[in-house]
Amino acid sequence: MNEDDVVGKAYDARLMRRLSVYVRPYGWLVGAALSCLMLDGLVQLVGPLMTQRVIDVALPAHDSGMVWHAAALLAGSLVIAFVCQYGETMLTSLLGQRVMRDLRRDIFGHVQRLPVVFFDRNPVGRLVTRVTSDVEALNELFTAGVVAGLGDLFTLLAISILMLVVDWRLALASFGVIPFVYWVSHVFRAKVRDSYRDVRTRLARINAYLQERITGMRVVQLFGREETEAKRFDELNRGHLQANLDSITYYALYFPAIEILTSIALASLIVAGAHRVEIGSLTVGTVAAFLQLVRRFFQPLQDLSDKFNTLQQAMAASERIFRLLDTEVADVGTGQTIRHREAANGVTVEFDDVWFAYDLGHVAREGGQPASPEWVLKGVSFRVEPGKTLALVGHTGAGKTTIINLLLRFYEPQRGRILVDGVDVRDIALPELRGLIGYVQQDIFLFAGDVLTNIRLSNAISEEKVAEAAARVGADRVIRRLPHGYSHVLGERGASISVGERQLLSFARAIAANPALLILDEATSAVDSEIEADIQRALTELMRGRTTIAIAHRLSTILESDEIIVLHHGHVRERGTHRELLAKRGLYERLYRLQSGAVTPEPDARRDMLQAGA
Repeated sequence: MNEDDVVGKAYDARLMRRLSVYVRPYGWLVGAALSCLMLDGLVQLVGPLMTQRVIDVALPAHDSGMVWHAAALLAGSLVIAFVCQYGETMLTSLLGQRVMRDLRRDIFGHVQRLPVVFFDRNPVGRLVTRVTSDVEALNELFTAGVVAGLGDLFTLLAISILMLVVDWRLALASFGVIPFVYWVSHVFRAKVRDSYRDVRTRLARINAYLQERITGMRVVQLFGREETEAKRFDELNRGHLQANLDSITYYALYFPAIEILTSIALASLIVAGAHRVEIGSLTVGTVAAFLQLVRRFFQPLQDLSDKFNTLQQAMAASERIFRLLDTEVADVGTGQTIRHREAANGVTVEFDDVWFAYDLGHVAREGGQPASPEWVLKGVSFRVEPGKTLALVGHTGAGKTTIINLLLRFYEPQRGRILVDGVDVRDIALPELRGLIGYVQQDIFLFAGDVLTNIRLSNAISEEKVAEAAARVGADRVIRRLPHGYSHVLGERGASISVGERQLLSFARAIAANPALLILDEATSAVDSEIEADIQRALTELMRGRTTIAIAHRLSTILESDEIIVLHHGHVRERGTHRELLAKRGLYERLYRLQSGAVTPEPDARRDMLQAGA
C-alpha cells in the first residue's frame, strides 16, 4: 500500500513521545488551555444547579430575590464560559501554529540534506504533502484533538459525579443508552476511517496529475490535448467529490443518531422520574436539572468520537513525517581539509578504477542469486592536473554526466576512489568540496528572484564581484537590457528570459565564486554563434591556471582541450588530444568527421557511428 494511503493506529505512544518534543517548549500554552477547559467544564454545572434551586426553593417560597440571584450567577457563569472558550481556542491555535512552524522548519532543513538518490525515488508531490497537509493534520491534533479531548473527558467526569451525587437512580437511568452510543460511534469511526483513506488517496492522485500536467503544459498545448486532459481531470475530480460526499453522509447519519439516543435518554429520565415526583420522593427541580445535565453529558461523547478520527489522522500523518525525518541524510564527510591553494591555481582531480551503478541496491534476484548490476561506469580512471582542461565525449548514456555527479558527491561509487588534491572526496566536508567547484549545467535552473541573488547565491560574494563575473562572460549586456538590471525579478525557473540568456546567467553564477574547478556541461549548447564566440573568448581567459572538466556534445567546443576522453558504454575507449585522437582513426575520428560533415557514411557505418558517439 502506498504510504499516502496508510491511516495508521488510533494512538501510538512512540509517535506521541516524539511529538511531545515539539510541544514541550510550549508547555505553558498546554497548561493554560487545559485550565480554561476545566474551568469551562465546572461552569457548565452552574446552570442545572441554579435551575434546581429556583424550581424547588425560590418558586414555592415566592422569593424573587433568590430568582434574581440565581439569574445573576447563571449570567456570570455564561460570561466565564465565553472567556474560557475564547482563551482555549486562542491558546490551542497558537500551540498548533507554533508546532507546525517548528515541524516545517525541521522537515525542510532535513530535506535539503538528503542525498540526490532520495529525490530520484520519491516524487516531489509526496514531499510537498509532508510539509503541507500532513503537518496541517498535526495542527488539527493540537487545536481540536488532544487538548480539547482532555477537556471533554474532564467535563464528562464532572457531570457524571454531579448526577450520581444528586440522584444515583436517575443517573443510572440516563446512562442506559451509553452502550448504544458506543456502538454507533464505533461503526461511525470505522466508516469514516475508510472514507478518510479514500479521500486522501484521491486527493493525492489529483495533486500528482496537476503537477505533471502543469509542468508539461507546453506539450499539452502543442499537441492539442487540452480536452483529453480536462476529461481525465474531471474523472479524478468526480472521484474526489464522491469520496467527500460519502464522508459527509456518515457525518450526516451519525449526529442525528446521537441526537435520537440523547432524546431516548431524556425520555427514560422523564419516565423514571415521573412516578417518584408523584409520590413525593423526587422534586421537579431535580428532574429539570437532570434534563440539562443529560444533554450536556452527551455533547462531549459526540465530540470525543469525532476527535478520535482527528487523532487517527494525526497519527498517520506523524508516521509519514517521522519516516521522512528518519531518512539518512547525505554523508557530509569527515571534514578533512585539502591543502590550501589559491583558486586560480586549480586542483588535481583523479578517478581511480571507479565503478558505479544507479540501482545496485535494487537489483532483481534470479534463481536466488543477485542479478548482475547495470554498471554505468566500469573501471574508469583518469587524472587532471591543476590548470589543465579535460573533455568528456561519448554517446548518450556513456557515463559523462555520471562522472560529474560522482565528483560532486550527488552519488557514491560502489568501487574505486575519487581524489581531489590526493584526498578522497568522501573525506572532504561537502561544503568545502562543492565550494571548490563552479558548475554550469545544460539544464539550467534559476530561482524566482532577482538577477543579483541568482548569480551570487552566497552572501559572501559582493555585488562588485557579481558585476565583474557577469562582465567577463558577457552576461552584463543581457542584464543591462532588463528593465531593472540586477534588481530585475525573474519568473519561475527564469521563464521571463530566453534559454541563451539563462545560460549566460548560469555561467556568471559559476564564475562569481572564483572556483578552483570548473565543470561545464555543454556550456554553449543554448546560445547563438555570436554569444558563443564571446563565451569562448572568456573561457580561454577563465580556464587559464584553473582545472576544467567539460562535457561536450559539439566537438568543436573542445578542440583545444589538454586531454579528451572518449567514453563508450561506461568504458574509457580512447584518450588523447584532438590531433592524437584523429590520428588513431577510431571512435572519436568517426564522430568528428560525422559532425563536421567531412564524410557521408554508408547506412551501416552511420548506425555504428551514431552508436559510438552521435
